[in-house]
Amino acid sequence: MKRFHTATDEDIRAGRVTDVYFDRTVRILREKGKDKEVAAEVRARVLPNGWPWGVLAGMEEVLRLLEGMEVDVWGLPEGTVFHAYEPVLTISGLYTRFAVYETPILGFLCQASGIATAAARCRIAAGERTVLSFGARRMHPAIAPMIERAAYLGGCDGVSTLLAADLIETEPSGTMPHALILVMGDTVEAVKAFHEVLEPKVRRVALIDTFQDEKFETLRVAEALGEALFAVRLDTPSSRRGDMLEILREVRWELDLRGYRHVRLFVSGGIDEEKILRLNPFADGYGVGTHISNSPTVDFALDIVEIEGVPLAKRGKRSGRKALYRCTGCGARQVVPWAAEPGACTCGGSWERLDRPLLRNGQIVADLPPASAIRARVLEQLKGLSL
Repeated sequence: MKRFHTATDEDIRAGRVTDVYFDRTVRILREKGKDKEVAAEVRARVLPNGWPWGVLAGMEEVLRLLEGMEVDVWGLPEGTVFHAYEPVLTISGLYTRFAVYETPILGFLCQASGIATAAARCRIAAGERTVLSFGARRMHPAIAPMIERAAYLGGCDGVSTLLAADLIETEPSGTMPHALILVMGDTVEAVKAFHEVLEPKVRRVALIDTFQDEKFETLRVAEALGEALFAVRLDTPSSRRGDMLEILREVRWELDLRGYRHVRLFVSGGIDEEKILRLNPFADGYGVGTHISNSPTVDFALDIVEIEGVPLAKRGKRSGRKALYRCTGCGARQVVPWAAEPGACTCGGSWERLDRPLLRNGQIVADLPPASAIRARVLEQLKGLSL
């Protein structure tokens, strides 16, 4: 008997997590001999919260889902920046072969892309400062690896959970919980124990808001660890916080005054891109939790746009398969009919096609790079973007 209310890989592949009307549609089409070759595309008409762009994530899981099925897939590689109305994925084949997978396909893409985009926005706001994913505890543990992988792809420097770190082939990142300090009975004693027990590769980051004023706790742990102290983390609850910028300013002043310029300041607790921008003058890094892990999903839809080679779509959708191009000169983007090419760009630059074959007759034909390579590509694209 399953202990947790989650679907297995086998449940998803068997179509058990589909909306029932897709299952009924397949039965009807097969019974009536009406199954047809179609092309269906995934796109978002709008992005959440007025976001001007998104970061595509979840594509590898979509390809793994469709692997072995007699369908073709064109789309954007995982980690590609996309905009509203741009097709990110096109599936072609007999409709009944992939109809029941619409629900999981959208689930894979919508949530992961929302998380990756929220992380990317924090990455832009933080500049070169550290951003860590701390939000796995806010969501169902079964999807913690997916959440943290998407956050990492979007630009987070590290993830906190063990399994997610294994998935993206990195070391987990973290500091210490209030629980350790409470059980030890004193912040300095907890920090000393941390230093004595854990291997040197784990950076010594002390949580300094459990019992006393942040400034005085910071100085106590700095005196206790000296050069071994890498950073202090402020996670002050909102009921006691006051002005976090001024607290950081004060802590930084006292550390510098006493020769502890090497000690960095990390902040966590209710962090988002707007707070990052405000705290940047004194913060060296951020632990971002719920804002990333519970980010709004991207409202992708999967719609038929062609039947038996004839362009056809429902009202409000543009018919026909499409291609997406970007100008290598000015970065302009253009969606055109599948067989067409965009006209000359006003900047004189050349056009680069962004969508490419990913799956051919059930065989994955695209590279599936490691998470670190996807993240590097995302960071390169973010250089030209703003919030």
